[in-house]
Amino acid sequence: MISPWDRWYSTSCCLCCHVRTGTIILGIWYMLINAVVLLILLSALNDPVQYRYHLTSSELGTDIDVMDDANICIATAISLLMILICGMATYGAFKQHAAWIIPFFCYQIFDFALNTLVAISVVVYPNTVQDYLHQLPGTFPYKEDIMSTNNMCLVLAVLLFIGGILCFKAYMIGCVWNCYRYVSGRGTTEVLVYVTTNDNTVLLPPYEEALAIPPKETPPQYNQA
Repeated sequence: MISPWDRWYSTSCCLCCHVRTGTIILGIWYMLINAVVLLILLSALNDPVQYRYHLTSSELGTDIDVMDDANICIATAISLLMILICGMATYGAFKQHAAWIIPFFCYQIFDFALNTLVAISVVVYPNTVQDYLHQLPGTFPYKEDIMSTNNMCLVLAVLLFIGGILCFKAYMIGCVWNCYRYVSGRGTTEVLVYVTTNDNTVLLPPYEEALAIPPKETPPQYNQA
């Protein structure tokens, strides 16, 4: 009987790529995104006057400092951690080290859980969409048109958008998980060959170990006069 894990196991992902290739591309993509965010945050720390954002009185009626130095430092540390995790996954998939992929897989599960909680909160509290729209600045494009739309239509559109994101994230989670299974399987699988005769059974070593063992030198044969 085939288990559910084996039923969904596959070594190929989107665009007919191997799961290792897909995991490497995904890890590099996440590293690039976090690298851009890190550069922006470092620029904000270097020149806080230029990159300090305020909500003016014309938008919310008060002057609120959205991002201070402490929040920038926390975001910078998170970006560095994400770059490290994504780099570990990329290296692990490239060098076929299964343990290096686990932190990135755990991050994917955590991110998927957060997005699921957002979708659940929209279903349970549909008025949160309207509350979020009210908090947007007045210069936000098409704000009045969006707010004039029926609340149920807005909730349905948000759920469809979040559902599409969740489906894509779930597919990427499956790709990374299949890569982990493939890499860990290659590290533990041993091909055993049995040669049986009437008298004994010989267990040969795996093929990779057999290639690593140097052949035994046969002693020279001397002709006896």
